[in-house]
Amino acid sequence: MERTLWVVGLLILWVVLIYLMYRGWQNRAKRQVERIGDLPPVPQELGAQVLEPTTGLYLGSTMAPSWQDRIAVGDLGFRATAELTRFERGILLERDGAAVIWIPQESITAVRTERGHAGKVMTEDGVLVIRWTLPTGTEIDTGFRGDDKTVYPAWARVTTGDEG
Repeated sequence: MERTLWVVGLLILWVVLIYLMYRGWQNRAKRQVERIGDLPPVPQELGAQVLEPTTGLYLGSTMAPSWQDRIAVGDLGFRATAELTRFERGILLERDGAAVIWIPQESITAVRTERGHAGKVMTEDGVLVIRWTLPTGTEIDTGFRGDDKTVYPAWARVTTGDEG
């Protein structure tokens, strides 16, 4: 009987902890919703494709400059397999099971490599991070871990305009 009470007590504690984590995530989203606003829509015309699509894992988006302050609004905070494609007018991030993210060229402030992003820590230069400004004026970092990390320098060159 004593063992059963311990198991039931631990099960109740586990359920309470899961509920508290869920409420914390919901409260974070409420605090961030005004700063995030609506994402830019994907335009009809993307321009010419500048770089070949890169497959990998979307790691989430964070409030710049903190690599740990994950965005909880919508599905921006959830990891997903994805394909990243560079066009003349911006960057298209197509995620499996989540909404497409369009990053307009004029919103991009930097593309760099980092060791970690959104709680995911890799080897040096293991994550491609795109810093961009939302229509609300909030700067965010979007993290992507490519399957082929040798393409990262091309992404940084094209974004800064140094294509040589």
